[in-house]
Amino acid sequence: MHAHSVFGQSEDAWEPLADHLKAVASKAAELAAPFGGGGVAEAMGALHDAGKANPAFQAYIRGLGPGVDHSTAGAVIAAERYGPVLGRMMAFGIAGHHAGLANGRIPGGGLSSLNDRLAGCRPHRLEPEQDVAPAGADLSAPVLSEGFSHSFSLPFLIRMLFSCLIDADRLETERFYAEFRKEEVDRGCPLTIGDLRGRLDRHLSRFEGESGPVNALRAEVLAAARAGSEQAPGLFSLTVPTGGGKTLASLAFALDHAERHNLRRVIYVIPFTSIVEQTADVFRTALGDRDAVQEHHSGFDFGPGPDKGKRAADDSEEEGRDGIAKLRRAAENWDRPIVVTTAVQFFESLFSNRTSPCRKLHAIAGSVVILDEAQTLPLKYLLPCLEALRELARGYRTSVVLCTATQPAVTVDSGFKGGLERVRELAPDPQGLYRRLKRVTVERIREPLGDEELAERLRAERQVLCIVNNRRHARDLLRQVANGLNEPRSARHLSTCLCAAHRRAELAAIRKDLKSGAPVRLVATSLVEAGVDFSFPTVYRALAGLDSIAQAAGRCNRNGELPEPGRVFVFSSPEGENRKPPPELSQFAEVAASILRTHDDPLGLDTIRAYFQRLYWQRGREELDAALVGEGAEPIKGILEALRLYQRGQDYPFADIAKAFRIIESPLVPVIVPYGPADDPDAVPRLLRNLDHVSAEKTGGIARALQPYLVQIPRSARNALIAAGAAEYVRKGEFGEQFVRLVNDDLYHPDVGLDWDDPTFRNLDLF
Repeated sequence: MHAHSVFGQSEDAWEPLADHLKAVASKAAELAAPFGGGGVAEAMGALHDAGKANPAFQAYIRGLGPGVDHSTAGAVIAAERYGPVLGRMMAFGIAGHHAGLANGRIPGGGLSSLNDRLAGCRPHRLEPEQDVAPAGADLSAPVLSEGFSHSFSLPFLIRMLFSCLIDADRLETERFYAEFRKEEVDRGCPLTIGDLRGRLDRHLSRFEGESGPVNALRAEVLAAARAGSEQAPGLFSLTVPTGGGKTLASLAFALDHAERHNLRRVIYVIPFTSIVEQTADVFRTALGDRDAVQEHHSGFDFGPGPDKGKRAADDSEEEGRDGIAKLRRAAENWDRPIVVTTAVQFFESLFSNRTSPCRKLHAIAGSVVILDEAQTLPLKYLLPCLEALRELARGYRTSVVLCTATQPAVTVDSGFKGGLERVRELAPDPQGLYRRLKRVTVERIREPLGDEELAERLRAERQVLCIVNNRRHARDLLRQVANGLNEPRSARHLSTCLCAAHRRAELAAIRKDLKSGAPVRLVATSLVEAGVDFSFPTVYRALAGLDSIAQAAGRCNRNGELPEPGRVFVFSSPEGENRKPPPELSQFAEVAASILRTHDDPLGLDTIRAYFQRLYWQRGREELDAALVGEGAEPIKGILEALRLYQRGQDYPFADIAKAFRIIESPLVPVIVPYGPADDPDAVPRLLRNLDHVSAEKTGGIARALQPYLVQIPRSARNALIAAGAAEYVRKGEFGEQFVRLVNDDLYHPDVGLDWDDPTFRNLDLF
């Protein structure tokens, strides 16, 4: 009996089923070892393809019959052999290793329940040489340590074991076909954590001896963070004012901590995709190696497949007779020492049921996770996210660092009932750091500012940054500012409507003009508030959450270079001008406005604490775990509540939870825009021409090269562009919806990027 066939080759070249089961069992055990799950993962690997012993499957891989379900048989054997706890844990992952984790006993997510599948399957008996599952499977510490719960810890463990099985199965299938073709698979990175630590040391040594109070403070922060790395793994915070050097300090802590405690990698979690790109570049420069740093966000899920939110092609039960579908590289397994990803990717994966997002989860065990801008944890899912962080630290030897200038009040010490416990601060005297790094004054403009008056204020400044709450306001305000200037090019714009290559070019030009003293009036969205390293003497910020205002202030007099404090003005727009924050951010602005009425220092740590206390504590638990789990007339309110209700019999609703946990409820989709960088103006046309000559399996390199030329927009907006003939699919029949290019080039503007409000717009000056 065989697990995989090889097209066009005799059966002597095919992979025996027994060999595949042994290999996957061994690899799964290895992957689960960091959290004590090796025994259970080994048994899962040994049984995952037991259904391939079915003569119907053997006929299928010979092209003599239709495909059959080969996943459920192993789940039935595991449930019978290992009992109601371990056996059922295994059954979830084995039954779902192609289709995803099903609900335990309620239909949902387009999948039948696990109970339905187990009840309807009568597995064929494995031959003795194929039955390599251990007689008993055991779990060991740390995963069963103090605090283990059946309502959260157990389903979390099921998902982690599922991750080990998926990755082991794919890696071993990949290995078999690579060996047959005599190909080498380029995976991982030869550099160790110790190697990277040494490289970072050499990079940081270049800054030793730099003068100035800000540089002295950054050196103190770095030294304190590195000293704190000797502490045992667990929960940490790093509270450093914007401009205090927390990015490299947190990386230094993570590498020191990982080397001292034998942790495997550093995972840097960032709220915005645009900042992922530049943070990854900062780390590559600091570490002197591109291969050691892996970016992972929505733009790096390569390969054809259906829309986000639906099951991807590799989640299908149908793997293909030769297993080629399992070789798709769309699902990353985070096998690099440094991973830079988004909060959406990180947290949605932790609550996913699909194979691709879950494949990488085991890589988090035994790692250091840095949550950059920790105050941006999604309010609607705050309690499930905190529970996941607590569980990683409790049972998976994962150190988690809440890294921010505006520390959210989510700890027990801050008074948050049910918050994180034993969180150790790494920064030296956060209150003192704030006082020493105070470089700006913040003034609230009491009367609303219309765009005309705001534009006049901006034109009156030689160098000024204005941050508003939505792209339309940024676009309209920019053009109003530019229309009143003798040098309209001094009016600049940054938002996610510009593709990454365009943003990089604009950032470089802005930094050059700031350094030379040239006029710069920059109108931007919140894109610039995290990780963008530039400094203006004056900043205007539309009313938003206090954390956003603090981030905006971090772009003002950033390095203390001005003889006087920089000036930050907080303003609101008149009613009816469509200038309010998006609905999900309006509540932050409302709380900020109420706090600013009663506190003198808008950026003081006490003010920030009061802001988060009011933001979190005045809401009931149902608002901090607000997902609706399940369909029908009475869905369950809250993910934690759903897990609690269905913990009996391990009937966890994995599919329904995955569907409910959507940080971005309307995921954005990419459009390829016609931006031509100065050094390679033909880049996009050339890459699109290359797409005309490759198969669907060979698009990965081109897709990666197109990343700098994508703009992410709402799906409804992209559909409108396509319907109007302003955009079109590239070889949709072969690539699915992976590639959509802008056809109406007039919609991509040199100043504001892609404007999709009117997809029929044409620039009449060109005719």
